[in-house]
This record gives sequence, C-alpha cells and structure tokens, in this order.
Amino acid sequence: MSDASTREREALDAYSRVVTGVADRLLPSVASLRVMGRVPGGRRPRGAGSAVVLSADGLLVTSAHVVEGTDDGSATFGDGRELAFEVIGSDRLTDLAAIRVQASDLAPAEVGDADQLRVGQLVVAVGNPLGFAGSVSAGVVSALGRSLAASTGRHSRLVDNVIQTDAALHPGNSGGALADGSARVVGINTAVVGPGIGQGLGLAVPLNPTTEHIFALLVRDGRVRRAYLGIAGGARPLPPRAAEAAGQDDGIEVTSVVAGSPAARAGLRPEELIVAVDGEPVRSIGDLQRLMSGERVDRPIPITVVRSNHLETLTVVPTELGDH
Repeated sequence: MSDASTREREALDAYSRVVTGVADRLLPSVASLRVMGRVPGGRRPRGAGSAVVLSADGLLVTSAHVVEGTDDGSATFGDGRELAFEVIGSDRLTDLAAIRVQASDLAPAEVGDADQLRVGQLVVAVGNPLGFAGSVSAGVVSALGRSLAASTGRHSRLVDNVIQTDAALHPGNSGGALADGSARVVGINTAVVGPGIGQGLGLAVPLNPTTEHIFALLVRDGRVRRAYLGIAGGARPLPPRAAEAAGQDDGIEVTSVVAGSPAARAGLRPEELIVAVDGEPVRSIGDLQRLMSGERVDRPIPITVVRSNHLETLTVVPTELGDH
C-alpha cells in the first residue's frame, strides 16, 4: 500500500468509517424506481423513488405512495441492471408496499429493529434523490415516537412511532433505506418535513415486529385487513379512581361515534374512556390501532370503558375497515 493510500485511510475518522461502511454494504441493496402511469394513448413515467431489497429472489419494500396508482415500473440496481417490477401489495395506512422483480441473485439488506433506536443515534439514509442514483446522507435520530398521518378513502390513521431524523432527504428518497451504524435497515424513508414546520427533518416508517407483520400480510394477501369500530378519540389521563380500578394511568377518550357503526350499536358514547380491548390494555391510539387487526373482524370482542367513574364492559362486533 502506498504512503498516500495509508494517509487517506488514517484520515478517515470513526464517523466516516461508519458511514462509508454502511454505504458499501447497502448501496447494492437499494434500487432506483421508475414508476409508470397510464395516459391517453399509452403509458409514460409518472414518478420515481427508491426500494430496498429484502430477498435474493426479488422481493423489495418501498413506500406505498411511490407506487400509488400503478401496477408496475422498472427498478435499476447498482450493478446497472434494470428489471421490471410488479406491485404485489400496498397499504396506504402504513405507507408500505411490496414489489417483486424477476431475479435470483440480488443482495438483500439486513433488517434491524427500530424499537431499539435511541435519540441521538447515528443513522444513514440511502436512496436515489432527485434522480441521482446511489446517494447517501447521514445524521442522527432527532426524535422517536412521532406520528405520521396517513389516509385511504374516507379513513385515516396515525403511523405510530415514526422515526424523525436530520439525515438529508429529498424527493426520490421515499422508499429508500434508513440504516443504523451496523447497516441494518431500521426504517423506510417516507416524507420530508417542509419549510416553516421543521426544515431539514425527515421521517421514516419504522421496521419493527409490527410493521414486519404488516409487510408479511402484503406479500401473502396483497392487502391488510383491519377491524373497524367507528370512533374518534385521543389519549387522556384517567381519573384517580378509574386509574386505580383499571391498573393504568391512561386510556382513550372517545370524542365522537359514527352513527350506525359497530361502536354505536354497542352503546359506546362520546366522553367515555376506553381502557381495554379484547382483554388487552389500551393507553394510546397506537394501542387501539394495533388491536384492530383482521382476526377481530366480525367477532364479538369485549371493550372495557370508564363510565361515570366506574368500569363497564361492552361487547362490540367490529366490521372490516372499508368505505363506511
């Protein structure tokens, strides 16, 4: 090794070595997407984004909004290959989508657990912003536990525990990887917070056991079934007597009940506090959303509420979330 090469290597500080190591490992695993759309007289490109390889045989994860309104497009990889992809499942309410290309020798990324992240931890974003393939930016986790509003049809929900980072993100980064210092993908970049709100901040959907389960459903079924109650509400501290009876400090205050909904038929009323669903404690909107899974559709489930400072249990039969 020449003296110049030795000096260059020694000049890389610990931070640079981590970032370059992540880049070396992840760049082959992040594809640039070109999304096609139908127009009068044919088809043409209608958007771009990124995707992360999860398996050697062609399974990738991206953001749902990147592939919204299309069934296909092309994915370009670091080795120069351009392969057609098809959308096999998409969920706007978590902004995750599964796509597949025909291949057998892709370089899958290692998936980490976003639940283990800490504020201040180094993270690296890898994607294809502004049409520039293979771009890398670095920063730190600036906040955890943020919520990102997502909607489909007339329904909306909060994507819970979104990762906030100051790693630079730009259009085209959506669907790309947010990785920890060991090159484990802990999030899928999804949004850039605009000027006047928090310029320079980006958001990523976490990859954790909850979202990995959702992705597995997308691969298997092409969609995610969710149970529907028909309420709106938010977290609220419980009154002391109710907190003692429930064994928890917080619940969900019901602010409105949709007429004719499963909650309305069960007798749930505004200003009541939900503390448990199907035997599971509920302290936040995220807890309730997690419990509204497909296996509870059309099945009677108990919901414990605080009514006049006492605990009561109602029986609700959720329907499937759709255009209610």
